[in-house]
Amino acid sequence: MKYLFGAEGEAALAALARARALLAFDFDGTLAPIVALPDNARVSLPVAQRLQRLAQRLPVAIISGRRVEDIRARVQFEPHYLIGSHGAEDPQRGVGAELGPTLDGVRGRLTQATAALHALGVLIEDKRESIALHYRLARDRQAALEAIERLLADLGSDVRVFGGKMVANVVPAGAADKADAMLDLAARAGVETALFVGDDLNDEPVFERAPPHWLTVRVGREGPPSHARYFVCSVKEVPLLLDHLLAAMPAGARDAAE
Repeated sequence: MKYLFGAEGEAALAALARARALLAFDFDGTLAPIVALPDNARVSLPVAQRLQRLAQRLPVAIISGRRVEDIRARVQFEPHYLIGSHGAEDPQRGVGAELGPTLDGVRGRLTQATAALHALGVLIEDKRESIALHYRLARDRQAALEAIERLLADLGSDVRVFGGKMVANVVPAGAADKADAMLDLAARAGVETALFVGDDLNDEPVFERAPPHWLTVRVGREGPPSHARYFVCSVKEVPLLLDHLLAAMPAGARDAAE
């Protein structure tokens, strides 16, 4: 990965701003800082105002692990597309609700283990189309993770388990991922190119499968190797990314976004 705010990355941002592009973002750790309690996450008003200005010129999407109705309450602007549960929930396509029963077997295990998991500091979040087990608040994170791994072992081929930042996620095996969602949105929006910004393991499918002319950016340089082309150092640099896009818009488009 290369730093986005070098000469090459800034040129790529400027070219993207002049094109018919889809602008897509993860939520937690990208548009909003990661917080100890997921319910406390919000997009700040200054970031929301930048995104609203961009949405007046280009299609803007949020593709998150959260449920769509949960995202909508936290963003303070109107994106063109909201995709939830890591790509599995797309209300405009009417996709998502039918997948929930696939996870009933996992729910049965969780019901039996709820007390033990809570004692370890694990927060269980059932999002219907996916389930998240958060262990950020655990006093002994390793013990909490090991308990989660034991619980989710041998679930069978109809579900998929993947990690994240202090979280284990469970989704139906046949559900769309973020890359599927991103490619579908780009086709629906009829764009020439796309930007995707994300920070976690569930964003890697987009980074890996993005066409070469797309601009992919990971928030944070540390951690496992990434297929993203560029990085920014932290969520604090995302507003700067948005400012670069706004500044690089052609004059007429920029005036329309003011």
